[in-house]
Amino acid sequence: MRLLYISIVLFFLLPVSLLAADTEAVEGKTAYPFLIHTPETSSVEKQPVFIFLHGRSLCGHNLERVKRYGVLYAMDKGTDVPGIVVAPQAPGGWDADKVMEVVDYVLKNNPNADESRIYVCGMSLGGYGTMEVAGKYPDRIAAAVAICGGGNISEAENLAKVPIELFHGTADRIVPISESRKIMKAIKNVDENANVTLTEIKGGTHGSVERLFHQPDIYEWLLQHTKSKS
Repeated sequence: MRLLYISIVLFFLLPVSLLAADTEAVEGKTAYPFLIHTPETSSVEKQPVFIFLHGRSLCGHNLERVKRYGVLYAMDKGTDVPGIVVAPQAPGGWDADKVMEVVDYVLKNNPNADESRIYVCGMSLGGYGTMEVAGKYPDRIAAAVAICGGGNISEAENLAKVPIELFHGTADRIVPISESRKIMKAIKNVDENANVTLTEIKGGTHGSVERLFHQPDIYEWLLQHTKSKS
């Protein structure tokens, strides 16, 4: 009976233990410290790289905070994200060059990382950061997802070159939905055929849209896109 009890406890703890075992903290190597989750696989197949940019509430100097919501949190709750997941932490606002410094470090130190499948996604402040990274590095980002954020309309021409999905709750009182509408309009004004969509979530608040990271659809959509090597 005792053995059965122990087996049941281990079964329910297993997903969390595996995530913890495969998630490494990297500090002092790049401008942003980051957590990296590398899937256990014996395959030599190249792995896509998912970059998650957090919101203002997780800024600081404690990497454990980055697990509180977003991609790593969704994985901890059972969501399958098929690839390398990287979650940097910013002390304040996001800087696109520093994010790409993290990406370059990951590519250099993970031979299986696929440079043609680099995906960036973020929420709130991280949504703005996502658009900044995609806007400054459209030649390197295969696709992007920005949730309850916004973007700089001066980057619309470059953003039009990157497949982008925007999500925003209509009841967001922290970042108004007009921010996503504004950048969406700017991109479409540059190129009406640009692969960018805005999904407005009726009644969605600033926090409730976090559930999107727990749905496989986002990752499946990102994986449909590959950046051709020049």
